[in-house]
Amino acid sequence: MTPVMAVAMFASATFASHWRRGLGAVYSKRLLLPSGSCTNTRMGMTYVDLEVAREGSPGRVVRFLVDSGAFYSLLPRTVWQDLGLAPTRRMDFVLADGTTIARDVSHCLFTYRGTRAPSPVILGEPNDEALLGTITLENLGLVLNPFERTLRPIRARLATALPSTASAVA
Repeated sequence: MTPVMAVAMFASATFASHWRRGLGAVYSKRLLLPSGSCTNTRMGMTYVDLEVAREGSPGRVVRFLVDSGAFYSLLPRTVWQDLGLAPTRRMDFVLADGTTIARDVSHCLFTYRGTRAPSPVILGEPNDEALLGTITLENLGLVLNPFERTLRPIRARLATALPSTASAVA
């Protein structure tokens, strides 16, 4: 992960944290819809409810801010602790102000409208908010529609290798 990617991810996490504490109320208010649905606000922020779980354990529904600029998803501390997740490695990330911080990373299962997929997650610290990154979206076969601010299925492509003409002739 490049420093620019990490900056985008943590800038988004910081904004989400400020938003939830009321500092973003000047822009717009969050709309809450039934579980499994997407919503957006006047600022184009999209939230979605997904179930997260540790392998072999029951899950819980979490409301995520969809962040198309973040690679990894981020679980708030209370969520990953309740799920019993444990760190599998530690990574360095660069914040928007240039500060480098280390965060624990793990993995869990995400479920959205009946589709379940594994994904790496950053284990959040106090005041971190739930973010849904692009790796999780891709693993679920989803992409953020930037015009409607909704999630839609990826148009999956598969490349195949054609036999070379030399081997086909022989």
